[in-house]
Amino acid sequence: MASTACIPPAPAPGDAVGLRDRARGALLGLAVGDALGAPAENMKPSEIRARWGRITGYVADRPAGTDDTEYAIFSGLLLARHGAGLTQAHVETAWHEWIADREEGPFRGAGFSERGTLENLRRGLAAPISAQHRHAWSDGLAMRAAPHGVFAAGRPAEAARLAAIDGSVSHEGEGIYGGQAVAAGVAAAMAGASTVAVVASALAVVPDDSWTARCLRRALTAAHRGERAVRSAVVIGGYPWTDLAPEAVALAFGAYAAADGDFTDSVLTAVNMGRDADTTAAVAGALAGATRGVDAIPADWARAIGPARGTCLPSMAGHHVLQVADLLTRAAREAPPDAGNAETAGSTGNTGKPPGEPSATARAAARVGP
Repeated sequence: MASTACIPPAPAPGDAVGLRDRARGALLGLAVGDALGAPAENMKPSEIRARWGRITGYVADRPAGTDDTEYAIFSGLLLARHGAGLTQAHVETAWHEWIADREEGPFRGAGFSERGTLENLRRGLAAPISAQHRHAWSDGLAMRAAPHGVFAAGRPAEAARLAAIDGSVSHEGEGIYGGQAVAAGVAAAMAGASTVAVVASALAVVPDDSWTARCLRRALTAAHRGERAVRSAVVIGGYPWTDLAPEAVALAFGAYAAADGDFTDSVLTAVNMGRDADTTAAVAGALAGATRGVDAIPADWARAIGPARGTCLPSMAGHHVLQVADLLTRAAREAPPDAGNAETAGSTGNTGKPPGEPSATARAAARVGP
């Protein structure tokens, strides 16, 4: 793991209203980017142009978030319930109770990494063995990592720690690094860091010689030359699958950097690059939404996002990303000052309260959870 000492200092998080605005921007931005990018998933830019010209808004009749949004809601509810005391056991239990041991929706659990994880869990394999499948390097953790950055606003290293715990059930290696990069970037953006500092925060929590770090550096170097340059610098030409975490995460950060954090330009740049467009636009939307706040999201785009439909995860049906953002903001406010210290929190889920006395937000998360 890269040293966290090189993470650029971010401004101290603002007041509760400011943080709530950024939190809502991050998670609504994720859902908007997901819905904008879904029709262009797995397409080339030439195919996008041939069908729609340049995508400048929703092209689906009923735009909605996909598995990216529903898994982000899943991780957000889990984090709101356990806070900094989140453990691998909490995550594994939630995968069983909320996903693996329930009837599946039409998406059958989502992408390759999720399918592999569910198959392993149903075979009785526990974490981290459950993450040992052919697609452990996918962007399935990156798509659900933004809530960790929202909760750990201004603390990229803590956001990365929580993302790694979340990902330990489903991912290994580059799949973990991609999720950590997203969580750290959102955490820095939540505190008002500059676009360059947001990308630097992501780089600081992954190994310098990792595939993820190399792709992020290439994307940032190319960003000033625009969308086509970012894509050329990052995309693995000829590889059939588009869910590679190093590629998808770098495309998202590249789109965000090329747009200098502007919300509309960030998500549309990601969408029009194609590949895993729903995930890249979701991540770019989370970064830009945290940077600029919820009011930066075009009103007509925001209005189209309703409660999750449960198409992928039936247990998430009815939950709204704004509800999750508010729960995470409250959970972060209620956390004791040393809640992010792994040595004091340990693996027991210590939140500074006596055993059996969860915080008010944890109780609220339990009420709204599946």
